[in-house]
Amino acid sequence: MKNIKKLIFPSLAVCAVLTLALRLVPRTASAQGEPESGSYDEFDAYLEQELRRLNVPGASLVIVEGDEIVHMRGFGQARPGGETPTPQTPFLIGSTTKSFTALAVMQLVEAGQVDLDAPVQDYLPWFHVADPQASAQITVRHLLNQNSGLPQLPGMLNLANFDNSPDALERQVRALSTLELPRPVGSEFEYSNLNYNIAGLIVEAASGESYADYVQNHIFDPLEMNHSYTSQAAARQDNLAVGHRFWFGYPFAAPDLPMPAGSLPSGQLISSAEDMGHYLIAHLNGGRYGDVQVLSDAGIDELHRPAVEAGAMGIDMGDYGMGWFVEEHGQTTIVNHPGTLPDFFTYMALLPDQNKGFVLLVNANHTMIDKMVFMEVGIDAARRLAGETSAPPTLGVVPWTLRGLLLIPILQIGGAALTMRQVRRWRQEPDRRPTGARKWALNIALPLIPNLGLAGMFLYLISSGMLEFLRLFTPDIAWIGLISGGFALIWGSLRTGLVTRALRRPRES
Repeated sequence: MKNIKKLIFPSLAVCAVLTLALRLVPRTASAQGEPESGSYDEFDAYLEQELRRLNVPGASLVIVEGDEIVHMRGFGQARPGGETPTPQTPFLIGSTTKSFTALAVMQLVEAGQVDLDAPVQDYLPWFHVADPQASAQITVRHLLNQNSGLPQLPGMLNLANFDNSPDALERQVRALSTLELPRPVGSEFEYSNLNYNIAGLIVEAASGESYADYVQNHIFDPLEMNHSYTSQAAARQDNLAVGHRFWFGYPFAAPDLPMPAGSLPSGQLISSAEDMGHYLIAHLNGGRYGDVQVLSDAGIDELHRPAVEAGAMGIDMGDYGMGWFVEEHGQTTIVNHPGTLPDFFTYMALLPDQNKGFVLLVNANHTMIDKMVFMEVGIDAARRLAGETSAPPTLGVVPWTLRGLLLIPILQIGGAALTMRQVRRWRQEPDRRPTGARKWALNIALPLIPNLGLAGMFLYLISSGMLEFLRLFTPDIAWIGLISGGFALIWGSLRTGLVTRALRRPRES
């Protein structure tokens, strides 16, 4: 999620500034507070308004309090022209999967099969990165706390790796043997899917079960998560919601996006609102759901314990535990995790001081929208549920920024037409050609700057390996980058030649 900052595209820089502003600018309070006991009409109305504002096709909500589900609600449509999502409608839950992987590891810790402070190589003897010393230093705890030193970018790129062979996960981790770590092991936080994919392999090695079977047998089944899955094929038999991708702020159905099997432990589980309610109840009640104990009270506390300061691009993200962010917003402690996929978004939050929690499942996504706008909605919803006053949205400009990208090719075409018209006029009326040094600055150098920027972005997309990831998660930005960047690369050279030739042409008597 954070190496996107390397992209040299103006809209990304704008969105980063907007996100920083959200963290730094004081927020104006509204009159909205905690809903009356047993009534969530105002809470529903808030979410319905925000989902409509953001053109979200469909969503499913669950709220828990203590050891009960107290409210469930569906919004919009589960599929184009279809029904409203029910509490049993499965959605892909993205990176909230990481909390399941962390829970699985902690179950094995309590069973004496895994030691949090043991090196990864104790369970995966073949595991190594380019530095042998760093390879031996990375522990299970480092993986779960996201401070192993493993970088974010390779884990992002694996989300566009659709190898569905049974050993896809292991082969992707073995491919890290030449990876140089950007920072020392244990030194600081960097969110990376690699950490949780490796943790998934440790679950397999320690338990003797595949990751999918372990989660089914030790988490889904005990918690009665009867509409939760580890494969899309099974979920489709249970009316899996249809995901959508945002193009310029508008959702388009994407029913056939493949699933990267090698990233299952970091972000590919599937669940429903009701099932996620069962999951939150276990987390709020010391690992207990009904008569079942999936983890001890101490184990749950360890998962939620703030362990590492989390941040990216200079933005404070609170702390990271094991599959959970721990943040302070106003007077409210929110233990949460978002889930990001090309076509689904999830926000999961626990409010330990109020003994409440909620999950919002959304069947549409775009990385630039979810990291800012969806997260803002999720945090505001958590504060409302906690009884705090909330605030009007501050990042509604982000979808409009994406729509503004359409101006780039329009301006390019208009600029090309004006240039051709100007060159033709200079040829027909030589006396109207500019003279002096300014003619080169105004007619060659200045117009070349935006073309060089767009051409540079085009070359970066082609050479960096990010193209396939961006085509999945930010399709509008990727295609604008390819089309406008490619056009700028060609037109920038052609325009420079045309204008130079026209300005150098001798004046006729």
